[in-house]
Amino acid sequence: MLIFRVFIVALALFGSSPGPVNSHQESGAWSCESDSETRVAAEFKPGTVTLDGHADDWKDVDGFEFSLLPALDPDADKEYKGGKMTVKALHDGKDVYFMLQVDGDYVYSKGFLQLVYLAFSADKVSMISIFWYAGDPKDAFALILDSGPMAAASRPARAKMLLASLKVQVFNSRNWFGFETCRNSNKCPSVALMFQVGDSASYHNMGGCKESADSCTSKSCHGYEVDIMHFSVGTAIPGRLYGGNPVDNRDGNGGDRFGHLVDLYAWNPHCRNLDGISPSGNDSSAQNNWKGAWWHSSFTTHSGFIEEDSPYGSTGQKGTYYFEFSRPLRTMDRLQQDVQFAIGQSSKFSAAFWYPVDGNPWHGSGHYSVGCDWVPVDISPGTSALAKAASGSSWDAASAFALLLSIVSICMSAFVGYWVRQGKSVPFTPIDRL
Repeated sequence: MLIFRVFIVALALFGSSPGPVNSHQESGAWSCESDSETRVAAEFKPGTVTLDGHADDWKDVDGFEFSLLPALDPDADKEYKGGKMTVKALHDGKDVYFMLQVDGDYVYSKGFLQLVYLAFSADKVSMISIFWYAGDPKDAFALILDSGPMAAASRPARAKMLLASLKVQVFNSRNWFGFETCRNSNKCPSVALMFQVGDSASYHNMGGCKESADSCTSKSCHGYEVDIMHFSVGTAIPGRLYGGNPVDNRDGNGGDRFGHLVDLYAWNPHCRNLDGISPSGNDSSAQNNWKGAWWHSSFTTHSGFIEEDSPYGSTGQKGTYYFEFSRPLRTMDRLQQDVQFAIGQSSKFSAAFWYPVDGNPWHGSGHYSVGCDWVPVDISPGTSALAKAASGSSWDAASAFALLLSIVSICMSAFVGYWVRQGKSVPFTPIDRL
């Protein structure tokens, strides 16, 4: 109980888990009037876009415009006042790309990485170390592990189970546990994409598994999996690429310690983990398959920002936020944590947006969504476009050949006619006069 009480105090004072949801309380009975005609088409357009957060190369790609309504209370009267969200998608036969465009005054407040560590002896918490660190967490780990009571402490199995059930375990070693959270990021815009993985997974309640936080497992919630990509820009430089990287993928999870563009899965809002992290144990085969970047139309430079340029623009500037992402159509996931796209087929998705309205920091469940149900995204085959082009080329060649043949025929007809006319002017000479 001591471990539990101290850990809860640490959570209350210094942060929570790295995902986008901290609470999920609806105001009343859930009701939804979805638009069954809404679809997003991901056409085959290889070599069209560069993953840099800029929207210039998307100008010839059709998008679908959505109203942004509160996710827990999709009432039109509470719509996001800044504007609509436009969703565009395409694929190149290998990767799928998404562009989210949302109007909004520019706001940015630099976040920072907070690492929280708890060291355990056999029966009690022997040390709590809470501090903020912007470098490689592995370096910070060594500072703690090699000094004080941490070096001699052991790790009780029940502590591991406790932290796993609380869904905050991100890093672990022989005798400590910890979690990270990006502080201050709720003063910046944030976006997420969610996809249906399990056949029974619903949009409502993030998969809809009925199990509680202490009983949800890959077995008890099988079929309710959803795949989530969440990008909190408070630690991300505009125009720079974030998401899957060799450092975090080496650890076998969906984290991103550099820009907090993370790859998660969930069974419901209270059972949500980074890929590779689960209550029953971690799996080192997982990785973050997403990459992405962000931009705002008010920026006056295109040469590239560095961290020292923060806040990168003037607060309150009118404009549009751009969030650009890519991911392979297929991943090497074997844990039922990633959606698998297929050319010529449809997948179900939704998009969410967080914004500090009137300067107030957003909270996890206070996001806007593009609808109250799944939206189909069609991964269009490239054969239709190629066949059309080939058909057009064949028709052009046939037309040209027919025209040439017609001209030759006319010329031949004229020649024969001329020859016949000339032949009539030659006098006939009987053979017996020769």
